[in-house]
Amino acid sequence: MGFAGLSERAKRIEPFHVMEIAKAASALAALAGPADPAMIYLNIGEPDFGAAPAVQAAAERAIRNGVTQYTPALGIWPLRERISAWYASRFGVNVSPSRIAITAGASAALQLACLAVLNPGDEVLMPDPSYPCNRQFVQAADALAKLLPTTAESRFQLAPEQVAQAWGLRTKAVLLATPSNPTGTSIHPDVLKALIDTTHARGGVCVVDEIYLALSHDPAFGETACKFSDQIISINSFSKYFCMTGWRLGWLVLPEALVPAVERLAQNLFICASTIAQHAALACFETDSIAEFERRRADFGARQRFFADGLEGTGLTVPVQPDGAFYVYADCTALCEKLGVSGSWDLAFELLRRIQVAATPGKDFGQAAPEQYLRFSTATALPLLQETLRRLHNL
Repeated sequence: MGFAGLSERAKRIEPFHVMEIAKAASALAALAGPADPAMIYLNIGEPDFGAAPAVQAAAERAIRNGVTQYTPALGIWPLRERISAWYASRFGVNVSPSRIAITAGASAALQLACLAVLNPGDEVLMPDPSYPCNRQFVQAADALAKLLPTTAESRFQLAPEQVAQAWGLRTKAVLLATPSNPTGTSIHPDVLKALIDTTHARGGVCVVDEIYLALSHDPAFGETACKFSDQIISINSFSKYFCMTGWRLGWLVLPEALVPAVERLAQNLFICASTIAQHAALACFETDSIAEFERRRADFGARQRFFADGLEGTGLTVPVQPDGAFYVYADCTALCEKLGVSGSWDLAFELLRRIQVAATPGKDFGQAAPEQYLRFSTATALPLLQETLRRLHNL
């Protein structure tokens, strides 16, 4: 008998389907013998680099010195100042430290943003495909995530005209991501400005997920939305560019008027982000650390280009060359036909069985032809990507 007290909110939250792939991959790997090929995991979007040495050392100092008490809900001021200085030096944008809120990862940032601006029944426009958890944060705030289908012609991103046409009486916000998970594609700065202007002209809120922004690999992109308006909400994180996934540390850039509301929410829901992680993150902005992150960024870009180019001839095609993050979103139509499977979900399990490669089917990312696409994470070492391509070519 099921639990009788389950909320309607909990019932609406969809499962994270990729975890079934992860479980199946782990089970097959556990059964493998010494002579069997090792499982290659290209299903998880996590850097294979750890925190920079200076960051690790700063965390050790904080623990050793007993710097572990609660911090202010919006984070320690020195970290907010360093993030502000980073916006100035990297993007040429003036973002006051008072507008920056330190959060328990980008997940907490998204939750706080949604709770601060959305009312029950509000509608949020989002691109399809997009990262599945983003729409779950919207739904957890009792709002409605309205997915708008995108295509390769629009780089799998929303167009201003599409937002204008879809805007309705209940529409409150637009939630964008640049660069995007799962596609690795960014919104061109001119289009991004137009999207922000279109949203604000209708009295809406523009929320931009920029957690992969610093992992931009094409100079035509990589502009923060903060450049175009001080009324947008930007989500960012120490997980990807700064390689601190398990440290659970992120931040918000907020309109000044929204800061008090977010502070009240953070005080009640989280108290504060990890104190140790905050003090460690101060070291992210040291000269040696930034140099190390830039070397890693170049490495991620080289891996992504190598893998996308190497898929030619495998039955997997890349309709839009990615320009950021560490993902390759591949059309698997031809490979499904070759192997006699019905779509990307079945293909993902077939690749596990046949060549011991774990990839993420499009089912998690939306409703716009999910059976047509597989996402590969290229955040792993080049030799593993080379071996993956060898196995794909030998199918």
